[in-house]
Amino acid sequence: MSGYRTALSRARGLGSAKTGVEHWLGERITSIALVPLSLWGVWAVLKLAPLDYDSARGFVAQPVNAILILLFLAVAFQHMKLGLRVVVEDYIHKPGTKFALLLLNSGVCWTAWAAASFCILKTALTGGGVF
Repeated sequence: MSGYRTALSRARGLGSAKTGVEHWLGERITSIALVPLSLWGVWAVLKLAPLDYDSARGFVAQPVNAILILLFLAVAFQHMKLGLRVVVEDYIHKPGTKFALLLLNSGVCWTAWAAASFCILKTALTGGGVF
């Protein structure tokens, strides 16, 4: 009898078809944004490799470079957070463990982004130095 069911009847009860589009779109937008930012990042690393510490600090202190680094960090951490969320939601089935891992994912991503952004802003605005 199940061979005679329509696609709609088989899909009923499997969840809403209205959610997930924003998440999927967010992953695609961050992926597209990472392409030029990553190309710039590779160029920046190649430019910074032969420089000494003070020259590298000067590079980061330039407004355009600081802004591009901050954009790269924000987009990369958001992309990582979205991607890891999908992995946890797909492969972790215990509700408590899933909740804890999703919370940990968000916490680690936000904390790492904040720490990295603080370091870039400190270097760009004050000329660097150790805490």
